[in-house]
Amino acid sequence: MLCTFILLVVSFLVNSAKRPSFPPSCVGAAHEFLALVDGQCSYCRIRETNRTYCILYLRSNMLKSKTFVKKTRSGGVMKIVREHYLRDDIWCGSEICTECKQESTVLQKDSCIESDLCSSPHYLVPDTNVVLHQIDVLEDPLIRNVIILQTVLQEVRHRSAPVYKRLKDIIHEKEKHFYTFTNEHHRDTFIEREPGESANDRNDRAIRVAVKWYSHHLDTAESDGLKVVLITNDQGNKEKAEESGLLVYKCEDYIKSLLANPELVDRLALTNDETKDISSSKVLFPEHLPLSRIQMGIKGGTFLQGTFRASRDNYLEATVFVQGEGEETTEVILQGLHNLNRAIHQDVVAVQLLPREEWVAPSSVVLLDEREAKDEDDTEEEEKEKAMKIIADDAARKPTGKVVAIIKRNWRPFCGMLNSSLIKESTRHLFTPADRRVPRIRIETRQAAALLSQRIMVAIDGWPRHSRYPHGHFVRSLGAAGDKETETEVLLLEHDVPHQDFSQAVLSFLPKMPWSITPEDMAVREDLRALTVCSVDPPGCTDIDDALHCKTLENGNFEVGVHIADVSHFIRPGNALDLEAANRGTTVYLCGRRIDMVPELLSSNLCSLRSNVERLAFSSIWEMDDKANIVKTRFTKSVINSKASLTYAEAQLRIDDTNMNDDITNSLRGLNKLAKILKRRRIEKGALTLSSLEVRFHIDSETHDPIDLQTKELMETNSMVEEFMLLANISVAQKIYDEFSECALLRKHPAPPPSNYDILNKAAQSKGLAIHTDSAKALADSLDMAKVDGFPYFNTLLRILATRCMMQAVYFCSGMDSNFHHYGLASPIYTHFTSPIRRYSDIMVHRMLAVSIGADCTYPDLTDKHKQSALCNNLNYRHKMSQYAQRASVAFHTQLFFKSRGIVNEEGFILFVRKNAIIVLIPKFGLEGTVFFDNKDKTGPKLVFDEEGPSLMVEQHIFKIFDKVKVTISLDDSNVQHQKIRMSLVEPEIPGVSVPVPEVGPMAKKPKLDV
Repeated sequence: MLCTFILLVVSFLVNSAKRPSFPPSCVGAAHEFLALVDGQCSYCRIRETNRTYCILYLRSNMLKSKTFVKKTRSGGVMKIVREHYLRDDIWCGSEICTECKQESTVLQKDSCIESDLCSSPHYLVPDTNVVLHQIDVLEDPLIRNVIILQTVLQEVRHRSAPVYKRLKDIIHEKEKHFYTFTNEHHRDTFIEREPGESANDRNDRAIRVAVKWYSHHLDTAESDGLKVVLITNDQGNKEKAEESGLLVYKCEDYIKSLLANPELVDRLALTNDETKDISSSKVLFPEHLPLSRIQMGIKGGTFLQGTFRASRDNYLEATVFVQGEGEETTEVILQGLHNLNRAIHQDVVAVQLLPREEWVAPSSVVLLDEREAKDEDDTEEEEKEKAMKIIADDAARKPTGKVVAIIKRNWRPFCGMLNSSLIKESTRHLFTPADRRVPRIRIETRQAAALLSQRIMVAIDGWPRHSRYPHGHFVRSLGAAGDKETETEVLLLEHDVPHQDFSQAVLSFLPKMPWSITPEDMAVREDLRALTVCSVDPPGCTDIDDALHCKTLENGNFEVGVHIADVSHFIRPGNALDLEAANRGTTVYLCGRRIDMVPELLSSNLCSLRSNVERLAFSSIWEMDDKANIVKTRFTKSVINSKASLTYAEAQLRIDDTNMNDDITNSLRGLNKLAKILKRRRIEKGALTLSSLEVRFHIDSETHDPIDLQTKELMETNSMVEEFMLLANISVAQKIYDEFSECALLRKHPAPPPSNYDILNKAAQSKGLAIHTDSAKALADSLDMAKVDGFPYFNTLLRILATRCMMQAVYFCSGMDSNFHHYGLASPIYTHFTSPIRRYSDIMVHRMLAVSIGADCTYPDLTDKHKQSALCNNLNYRHKMSQYAQRASVAFHTQLFFKSRGIVNEEGFILFVRKNAIIVLIPKFGLEGTVFFDNKDKTGPKLVFDEEGPSLMVEQHIFKIFDKVKVTISLDDSNVQHQKIRMSLVEPEIPGVSVPVPEVGPMAKKPKLDV
């Protein structure tokens, strides 16, 4: 070892003249020195072959090493040496400086932020808490020439990953002039922690030392009086800085002193809820218990920990999902503001169960918080809480509790609007979030009149016990409410969909154009260009993931191939393009817009299996007999040339047209024949055939408004493609699990708990039928036999309800779970392989499959089951949020569709019955809406709700699930923030409840379709 080190030193000295200089950016956290980013030193970007010299150079400037011993789990002793490297040539980053030998500068010479407090040019140095709490202020274009110390950057990284990412994004913006100074590795600014000194106090002292160094370092004739200003909200830190002769201000004081943008004060986060209180002093909520007591209570079983999920339909109710052992989850009902105790949707909370005699059943009341803003508890609120409670027997009651502490806040910037009822001259206003599950938020703003019709973002700062609503601050304006671009931006932000343009770092890893398949590619791939391969996709699809072929072999069997775009060829592990795709997780399809997971050059060009162009593919090829039994399976990297890019309708026409007998059509007919056998076999094994209504909008080419919508029609070719995609996914799943038993990325679909089927069973019983849910096979058979004479749509409705009972399918790592079963497909193992352009999970599966067939090399993260599990968690989250975003986009475009069409009269079916409303499905439009039977003033219709039915008697008429009704449909835009489709009952006719049949409106004139 010593000889090797001596040889390296000699080599370093001999070659030092030829080596590049070591820029000060090489200095950073010690563990990052050895990190590689795309084969380069993570700081100086010297190639890997030069890393040895970087390390030797740093070792030659080492301050000291600390040695200590640590006891291992096995009882042994391990010697640990920690080295800290210091340098004296780290750049200060300022244009003014003449001492530093810096190749580039960030901090400007003319730093002119006009301030009443500091009239001289100045640089800002924020401490950690200012960065953590005032990141919205730091993002403002006015704030420039800021020094971010390494001490602060490291603390922020450990304490808040979202803020750290935002800070890094600011640092990378050239026009912001934020400079990172590695004070922990500068000889003059590094300090040791003193005996008895806390880590926080040591870091505060390190910040003050760095500010003092900067002040002296830049105190030259050329500086023209430039100052270095420490920004802190810590009174103790401020006093010590002043004692040291530093220029220091509180963040709030400094921001208020700025002349260029007085509205920036609106973006200040409240630092102390009690002193910033803008409400009454009456205590409305119980105090949250300290963390130490909560930890003991959870360990002892007194308290339960779970995720708080607010109800969309009732602001006085929520559910806490407590994860038990394995996959078992307990639901705890919370009712009333007192028991919700300031928890916000998706917070991690500690709950205490109430005595069993106080347990309640979930409320069936639809209750929205539309009252005036009041902070005192009043009788109106108490009356609502009493009205929502259901008198139920013990069997219907569920565990009920109250929130006693917030373990982890899930606060984020929320989109929404200011309340329209503004008080003139007031700076205190109420903000209503777009998400009804989030309570209204009190903010202070001086620009309320200008923001009244705008969609804005607001962040929560705290929630005092004596305030009816949480307190927050204005972040930024998003645009005019109702504007298509603004509303799309809102739904993307609300569902946390990454939609920014791809960065230059990401784009730099795209292949250079013009691109073509090289001889080296052909040498390691199977040439399948002669096969009659074609793709079948929805109309307008440009990101074509998959293609198929089928041909008859000499022995009478069939060769069937599924060919998938080889995206993993272009996206290599660990580079910026790969990391961005992993973070995005999935392509998000909105109405009229697509948010790509990978840049368009790949998604719509080089990876898309378009017709008549050569493309790289990953092929799964089977030999099958005429009964669709698999004789042989193989996987291969390939080159294909698709002979046709067809829509589902075009492929169906080819199959049905007996006059067509070309190779493509014959291939499709063979695929269709085998697919029917595969589907029948799957269903016989218990695979579910469920139903959900999807709509497709016809968009005007000029205005981009929806001019017609219709439910999607499924053809045989839809099923044909689906069957072979399922077969490929199952085959690949087994292959990668055989090779990577501990780290295979798989997908499972858990069986629903029996309670999930309650509404399905009640719905079937209302028609005298029984649904068996003991297994997927029993459920599938029951659904097949569930028919009602004279009601052909009944079975579809029942399958729609059954879909609502299902659990979410999720990705998981095989080494972290033992239950692989996919309930809906009745398959013992499953994964995603067939859509790598739009799903990152498929890219990972491609890499595993490539390794398993010897077509590629493995890498450490691929076989790390903990990293794979963390990746699966992100993919599950991104997939779920993309689904929500898509539904929100459909809802918004549905509102646009009905906006100019007046009142529409349509037939529908009751899907759910509530205590004061019915939820109606309109099959023609794939639309769900709520018909309310309001009884607020006690003079409305008489309502009698039966939980067991469930049924609702309105006057003398009883409504049950699946009853046919006729309703009017219109857009209620009285609330710009929450425009909604309003439904009113037409038939059955109930005096005082039903509305008259509307006159013929604009819908009578059918709009011209843009086809």
